[in-house]
Amino acid sequence: MKSARPKAHGAYCDIDALLRLRNLARDITLQTRASSTAIMDGDSRTRFRGRGMEFSEVRPYQAGDDIRNIDWRVTARTQKPYTKLFQEEKERPVFLLVDQRSPMFFGSRNVFKSVYTVELATVIAWAALRNNDRIGALIFGDQEQKDLRARRGKHAVLNLIHELQGFNHALFQPRVDKQQRLQDRLMDLRRVARPGSAIYIISDFHDYHRDCDESLSMLSRHTDLSIIQVYDPLERQLPDNKFLSISDGQNKLDLAGPSRQFYDAFQQKFIANQNALRQACQRSGVTFASMDVSIPLENCVRDTFESTLSKKRRQVRRSDAL
Repeated sequence: MKSARPKAHGAYCDIDALLRLRNLARDITLQTRASSTAIMDGDSRTRFRGRGMEFSEVRPYQAGDDIRNIDWRVTARTQKPYTKLFQEEKERPVFLLVDQRSPMFFGSRNVFKSVYTVELATVIAWAALRNNDRIGALIFGDQEQKDLRARRGKHAVLNLIHELQGFNHALFQPRVDKQQRLQDRLMDLRRVARPGSAIYIISDFHDYHRDCDESLSMLSRHTDLSIIQVYDPLERQLPDNKFLSISDGQNKLDLAGPSRQFYDAFQQKFIANQNALRQACQRSGVTFASMDVSIPLENCVRDTFESTLSKKRRQVRRSDAL
């Protein structure tokens, strides 16, 4: 998909900026909550304990344990036999569902939701590359969608960035009469996502409704599913002014401010929709996060994902405790 749209600060993504996000991805690690069921070996850690490459913990020796795994240092110190457990490494493909429909083409501060979503997806892809995971995606706009098969390597990330930019630069208005439904794309995701995958759905979820719950529940049974809602602060709460001004960059229009009742109803509607999505995730065991586009991406990323530094500190503390 080729773009004829000019770049505008905050309104469209920039290739150079997406490439630089690789530096941000170095500070995070993508964690999985569920055990991987993939067959091939890889670098992602699962909860399954077995004979693997990375040390996990020690526990008291039990009958039947391999004596080659006895931790002689801990055994000598405690005068009781202890055995080492290892974290088995298995492949965990990372799959992204990225919303680039017209309602995402909106922003009141710093950056549009569509750009924030592209940047977040890019950070996740770079982090997956760092972990040697295969990376796939389903990107969808109002009328088109693109399926990217899960592949490993830098070229897979660069191809993803190219496709994200194409969809992003094709946006030109915040609303169209007819667009693809989130519910249908969730059903597509059930078809293409392999069991054991780590799935990240990034959208504003403006058309989320209860019919989506079944797909979320089905996906969560066999994948490590994370929902990331991206929203603009103006969608959560209107400015408390008597007059509102809107502009298309050339023309400006002042509108009389609505009543206090309208302000309250506007805010309550957003909160109710967000709570419904959050509760659906809780029922299905799905990770839920929300990101305000007015907050710098690096802050949201570090708050949402585990940092590599904190992981190393925990490993050091665990080793010292032994």
